[in-house]
Amino acid sequence: MSSVVDVAPAVATLKLLTPADHGRWDAFVRAAPQATFFHLAAWQTLIQRCYGHKTWFYYVEQDGRIQGILGLCEIKSRLFGHSLSSLPFCVHGGVVALNDGARAMLDAAASKLADDLGAGHLEYRNIEPTGKPGWHVKDLYVTFRKAISENHEENMNAIPRKQRAMVRKGIKCGLAAEIDQTVDRFFHIYATSVLRLGTPVFPKKYFALIKELFGEQCEIRIIVKDGEPVAGVMSFFWRDEVLPYYGGSMPIARDVAGNDFMYWNLMEASVERGVRLFDFGRSKIGTGAYDFKKNWGFTATPLAYEYQMHAATELPDNNPLNPKYQLFIKLWKRLPLPLANLLGPHIVRSLG
Repeated sequence: MSSVVDVAPAVATLKLLTPADHGRWDAFVRAAPQATFFHLAAWQTLIQRCYGHKTWFYYVEQDGRIQGILGLCEIKSRLFGHSLSSLPFCVHGGVVALNDGARAMLDAAASKLADDLGAGHLEYRNIEPTGKPGWHVKDLYVTFRKAISENHEENMNAIPRKQRAMVRKGIKCGLAAEIDQTVDRFFHIYATSVLRLGTPVFPKKYFALIKELFGEQCEIRIIVKDGEPVAGVMSFFWRDEVLPYYGGSMPIARDVAGNDFMYWNLMEASVERGVRLFDFGRSKIGTGAYDFKKNWGFTATPLAYEYQMHAATELPDNNPLNPKYQLFIKLWKRLPLPLANLLGPHIVRSLG
């Protein structure tokens, strides 16, 4: 006579990511529909190697399988405060979990860590609101995402008429695209562009590490006219999506519709690569970048950045639209490019 023995499921445990776990972590990310490019393990390596910030990449394991993940990074700054975020330097973040139990374990670990560190606030950069009791949502960023056709003519006709005319102007001006494997030309274009905006630049090392760590998932596209750089964009490829993440242009771009041509050229090339979703990335409401993307016929979707308050009493407001930064921006625009490139990285490492 045989008997059946019930075996209780293994207890879920909370663990910290190690280099040996990167493959398992990324396999989970690729399989989870709600996960994004910014949940990949390489972001921990990137942040640590470039900025030296402390990170905690938690995962919940049960029966030998990952059930949920959460990457966190601490930033301490006299100027911009003390935060624990998922994830700075990224559009998206937050918990990705297969069940409520794993999600609760990760949330509890994050809250406890924020308390232990004495952080002002805990931030999740969610795509959609989670509705957690006691958390605050800040309406600052939106994202622009749109399905694209495998037919180039359909994609061109989907662009509103005035914007379409600018794309065609760039084509008539004889602009062309080149793919770079190094960041040299891109960094000069990007640094020149953000200086015009009065924004501190990321270090060149940051872009080089992105290219190194993400390989073929990262593309550097340079737009040229008669061999001279006009604009450049660093894009990420994820599943069937393309995300032009960092972009910039030289002053000549305005005269030859360089930015307009660049994004159309990227869209064309992405279609040939099998991409079916164009993600214009996040923008702050009320900025020129926001207006530019709307002119392409993309609809703005609010991003649900959520905050749990800890040592701080007010939500962070570290963005260029804050009136208290306007004088700084005006003065920054006047800096020589070499000096701006020297000073900028010391500022952006604290902004995230």
